[in-house]
Amino acid sequence: MSASPFSSSPRKSGGLPIAVLATALAGPAAGLELNLPHLQTVARSADEIARVNEATAPTTDFAQPERFENLPGGAATVAARSTKDALSQPSGNMSFDRQLDFKLGNALFQKLWVSSPSSTKASDGLGPLYNARSCQRCHVRDGRGHPPESPGDGAVSMFLRVSVPGPVRAEMQVIEDYIGTAPDPVYGHQLQDFGLAGMKPEYQLDVRYTHTQVTLSGGETVTLRAPTYEATELGYGPLAPDAMLSPRVAPAMTGLGLLEAIPAEDILAHADPEDADGDGISGRANIVWSEEFQRPMLGRFGLKAGSPTVHEQSAAAFSGDIGISTPLFPAPWGDCTAAQITCRTAPHGDKDDRVHEIDQPNMDLVTFYSRNLGVPARRNIDDPQVLRGKEVFHDIGCISCHTPKFVTHRLIGQPEQSFQLIFPYSDLLLHDMGEALADHRPEARATGREWRTPPLWGVGLAQQVSPEARFLHDGRARTLLEAVLWHGGEAQASRDAVVGLTPEDSAALIRFLESL
Repeated sequence: MSASPFSSSPRKSGGLPIAVLATALAGPAAGLELNLPHLQTVARSADEIARVNEATAPTTDFAQPERFENLPGGAATVAARSTKDALSQPSGNMSFDRQLDFKLGNALFQKLWVSSPSSTKASDGLGPLYNARSCQRCHVRDGRGHPPESPGDGAVSMFLRVSVPGPVRAEMQVIEDYIGTAPDPVYGHQLQDFGLAGMKPEYQLDVRYTHTQVTLSGGETVTLRAPTYEATELGYGPLAPDAMLSPRVAPAMTGLGLLEAIPAEDILAHADPEDADGDGISGRANIVWSEEFQRPMLGRFGLKAGSPTVHEQSAAAFSGDIGISTPLFPAPWGDCTAAQITCRTAPHGDKDDRVHEIDQPNMDLVTFYSRNLGVPARRNIDDPQVLRGKEVFHDIGCISCHTPKFVTHRLIGQPEQSFQLIFPYSDLLLHDMGEALADHRPEARATGREWRTPPLWGVGLAQQVSPEARFLHDGRARTLLEAVLWHGGEAQASRDAVVGLTPEDSAALIRFLESL
């Protein structure tokens, strides 16, 4: 790592039994190897392990910034811009020759796909049912999406995932608490609100809000809006009677490659499913089936940590969101089910010499781009109010889930992510967030009340990048304070502590979050 010592955050006791972890994360023949199979890693020496542990220990000094705190992405950090492209810069340590691949990946990320048949043969294959025509349409300038703001507004950068109870595949039965689900027999894994000409969309999303007020200790009031979702104008008949729906707003793309490069054992060290240390926090690892590697793996990406790698997450989005086939998800009709005959028999982009609508070399470019969106540098880290807000953040227990620091693998072939001290403020684990935020839809090990801790880096620039950006999994929170006040379950004590803060400390806490 460029010019920095590293550290590792405090480790929780507990976690899955190591035999189960070995089987679930690496396969029976791989022993205790927990690393991602597509990353070429170099083992840490004993000296490096000691340095990592020292560097990632939580700070106790809030009188001044920590060393390297201004570089949350390590050497990959980029300068913070005051423009709308603040989250769209390549890794700060990327060599000039690799920036061409980043720019080509960016072009594919922004590419508007069109219907088949089309004269633009490299760009056809859209849908036939879809949520967006490009990746950028949902991840607005690589940042957050937002829900509809009024009835009839459309889903914007939001959709509904859907599943029904189902069996547990044989390979996952080693995970005792794995929850079996299946796609809706008609509507598949998610609902698409757009269709090509002559093709009915699957639904329209209707969101309505009721408002409640929370009074803080200083007498200030904060208005929270509680959403109610309805899938209206269903185009292909009713949903299954036991269908489970989950609203999802597109998250920011910040620092994905660095999150992927965190050693799995460092993430698992924070897991404490039985709350063995009695602190009320029971982080759990999601373990998911990887289509890419045909084995169970640690989930890292998605709002419930339902995807194991940046590539698999990207390929699944091409299929489900845009209806574009990839080598990993080769169906040219995307998420259309066998019950949607018109969709499956419509013209697709897999014609002539095109086997997939986006081929593997282009998927590699999109993956490279997604891995290398730079983390913006911190702002105002030595401001006394920011330092006080950081102290409050630690004191009220936020770091129990929003783990400040990790050190990434030493990697071969990925210099941008190799051996970096990073400050994502996430443990990447699942936590029960209470009934108010529950979607009642499980995903692998994640229950209907559990969500992955979202990384906080870049959150202070979210509404600079897109003024409409919203917070939490469904975008119900319009401000960071609203987002905090929705916390429940394992975070209830921290949320209640925020309600009880003095106005000065409350303002300092938000000021700290805005500096991230």
